[in-house]
Amino acid sequence: MNLQIIGCSHHQSNVSIREQLAFSEAQIKPFLEKFYLQFPNSEAVLLSTCNRTEFFAAGESNQSLPSQQEMVNFLAGERGISCSEIEDGLYRLNDREAVRHLFGVAASLDSMVVGETQILAQVKRAYELAIESNRPIPLTHRVFQSAIQVARRVANETKLHSNRVSVPSVAVNVLAKQIFERLDNKRILVVGAGDMASETLAYLKGEGGSDIVVVNRTPENAKALADQFNGRTEGWSQLADEVAAADLIISTTGATEPVIDVALFDSIESQRNLKPLFMLDLAVPRDVQPEVGERQNVYLYTLDDLQKVCDRNLKSRKSQFPKAVKILDQETDRFLSEMRGRASDSTIVALRDQANQTKEAELTWLMNRIGDDISDEQRATIEQAFHRLVNKMLHSPLKSVRDDSEQGSNSLLEAVRRLFQLGD
Repeated sequence: MNLQIIGCSHHQSNVSIREQLAFSEAQIKPFLEKFYLQFPNSEAVLLSTCNRTEFFAAGESNQSLPSQQEMVNFLAGERGISCSEIEDGLYRLNDREAVRHLFGVAASLDSMVVGETQILAQVKRAYELAIESNRPIPLTHRVFQSAIQVARRVANETKLHSNRVSVPSVAVNVLAKQIFERLDNKRILVVGAGDMASETLAYLKGEGGSDIVVVNRTPENAKALADQFNGRTEGWSQLADEVAAADLIISTTGATEPVIDVALFDSIESQRNLKPLFMLDLAVPRDVQPEVGERQNVYLYTLDDLQKVCDRNLKSRKSQFPKAVKILDQETDRFLSEMRGRASDSTIVALRDQANQTKEAELTWLMNRIGDDISDEQRATIEQAFHRLVNKMLHSPLKSVRDDSEQGSNSLLEAVRRLFQLGD
């Protein structure tokens, strides 16, 4: 098996290159169809996410694959850009390093946030789109199915995915759940309409949060965020009333002074009847005066508090990295060994078939010449001698081919195929 990857990712390519090489899902199948028109003997997969674009090509031999430069040219051509614009931002991987890279991507060892789970679903979807192109992709099938299995093994045998490492995820799945047993019956107030608020709401929505109110000085921005999560808006003048009614507050404005200060909280505290209040102050400078967090049943967390938890969890994940890398190396060696075994097995079967066909033809010729002058027992002895001769003559060369393949070499394999004209 021969595998090549041309790609770019957040590790070494800037945003402008990644943007130029990004594909929507709807663009991937037409891309693959054009590729097959130009390179009909190859297999291909295209993976495109916000942080990476990777173009995989596989083939039984180097002759069936485009060169790496041809892959770069094709990729650039489909994006309508010159190769010189992207050349420096691309990496090129072959065979073992390509297999290991794919396994690492699927297991989230190559992600911006190591251990995030979204990438495995993206790898699966890229593989599914390749299948939907209605081309047989047996080699790609093997390597992508193995990548999925490796990702599952890493997930099962390490704690790489066990700790949350993004601020919104920690806020909702770690801290909020320490205070509330459930979130689907809680009133959520969003003050401001920034990206962090949107991302945090996405996690809350995933945990069942549905009673969402957005308050922002710019009504249009408030409505846009509320519409995204089927929430509603209130005017800035209603901020105090909404704080009084809320169970959970996310504040992320661009204000230079606190928007929820002690005076505001004092004015509504009696209305709350000591109901627990979880507050996420995600703004810099802070939106919530620190003294508010000292009030009874108020749980106030700032961006610094959340980042400390994220850093602690990330450190825990990194401690699992060596174990995950060991699994990656083991599985890469196992996969390549199996593929080499498949290649040598097919050659061994082909050579045995060829030898047996020759043996049967010669036996038929000999028996026709002898006719009925020998007994059935003598005939069986001759056939057995021919069979033993073929097996003994093939034993040493076939063992050498198998041993050579297991050691990662294809030199004897290719020599035998050429010598005995076994074809592809």
